[in-house]
Amino acid sequence: MLKNKPDIGQKVAGCWIFLSLFHINISAGSSGKGWQSQDDKHVIHNNQLDLREIVFVLQSQSNSFHERQAERKRADLLKQAHSLAEKPPLVLLLHTLSDNEGDWSILPLLPYLSHSFGKNSSWIVFLEEETNVKMTQIIQVLAKYDKTKEWFLGKPLHDTESTIIHHYAFAEKPSVFKYPDFAAAWALSIPLVVRLANKVRDEPLKSDFTIDLKHEVALYIWDNGNGPHLTAVPELCTEPEGSPQTSHCATTLSRQPPLCGEPVDKEDVFVAVKTCKKFHSERVPVIKKTWEKDALYLEYYSDHADPSIPTIDLGVPNTERGHCGKTFAILQRFLSSSVPNTKWLLVVDDDTLISLSRLQLLLSCYDPSEPVCLGERYGYGLSQGGYSYITGGGGMVFSREAVVRLLDSGCKCYSNDAPDDMVLGMCLNALGLPVTHSPLFHQARPEDYARDFLAHQVPISFHKHWNIDAVAVFNKWLKDDLTGQTSDGLHKSAKTEL
Repeated sequence: MLKNKPDIGQKVAGCWIFLSLFHINISAGSSGKGWQSQDDKHVIHNNQLDLREIVFVLQSQSNSFHERQAERKRADLLKQAHSLAEKPPLVLLLHTLSDNEGDWSILPLLPYLSHSFGKNSSWIVFLEEETNVKMTQIIQVLAKYDKTKEWFLGKPLHDTESTIIHHYAFAEKPSVFKYPDFAAAWALSIPLVVRLANKVRDEPLKSDFTIDLKHEVALYIWDNGNGPHLTAVPELCTEPEGSPQTSHCATTLSRQPPLCGEPVDKEDVFVAVKTCKKFHSERVPVIKKTWEKDALYLEYYSDHADPSIPTIDLGVPNTERGHCGKTFAILQRFLSSSVPNTKWLLVVDDDTLISLSRLQLLLSCYDPSEPVCLGERYGYGLSQGGYSYITGGGGMVFSREAVVRLLDSGCKCYSNDAPDDMVLGMCLNALGLPVTHSPLFHQARPEDYARDFLAHQVPISFHKHWNIDAVAVFNKWLKDDLTGQTSDGLHKSAKTEL
């Protein structure tokens, strides 16, 4: 146990959380001071940019697989710098910069970046693990922009319709607001970092929930029109490395998903589906028509035992929301002799659409002897000492070791209808166990995400049946044919050497 941590049961029992969605209004005519508008043409500077003026921040994670990935990326960047006979840039691994759980949300990290690099650097360039950088080109790209001005550079994404994951921001015209695709890399000039850092220090960050970080960072920088818009940089690309259309690109992507060995066997994964009597005839048939056949071990857990499905009644009454009691009963059953002894537990909702074959592929990268908690990461109160959690609708994956540590800790629900994913996040935080993020899990429907964001993914899951044909969505986005190709033509034969 970590020192100076409150009792986990007490910490959970005292925490009631209410989320209110909000609308954000914008004024099309607003403009900021101290920065160039997107309509202004930037000055192309002839002076060379020194590599030592660039600080690369790898958005790394505290997990053995991701740490290895990040170290490889850092080694590649330094090797390129050496080949250019340049003194190397700083390459930082985000997960090592401090013990602050909220660092992955970037904004709490800005004061550190400003203090440490504000005097001797010109740019902070953020990369994801799969982002490949061509050092010569990235220097040429950044040299086009006046480093004494405020710049927010990236590959722009936009919503085609207002979406819950962005709190229905810009509901009248969602496409008006641009935010960066983190996979392509994105950059902040030091003058902007310094100003934002002062703002973070002087004004407490307001958002309780971190849901879609790239959108929320862009909103914070834009600051209701008082700050810079995202400037589109065509050289920041998300095409696969080696593609013929990438000759102009300063960044490309490693092919996804990675294959770190043979996909884990079906007998290594136990699938738990949370349902209730009122959805037995509505949602369960969708699972049976789509992905149930791909599971060797799967059980449906309900408030009513229905032998025709079949479902298992865990003795926990159904709740309209939260479902914490049911989830913890599932965790206890997973460790019991009532189910097969498997390495991995997948917990999903009855309206989750998921590709188990792709999950098996992804899990080849992770060590089940470690306490792995994998899925789409959200955050609560990260700027005020909060915690991260795996959002439940996209699917929560736990190694057996993680489940053992969770239950041995005494972690429990403060009520049956407490939010199960958030309670688990609080418990993991108290134990000092990391939540591991994968952008291939999705809490919402495909139409809730930017098209260009999904275009370079081979997704693992989506969630919700609102106003969609769920079977058609599965067949389009998650069904694989016998050639190892997804139905929309994306290959999944990539390999990452470990």
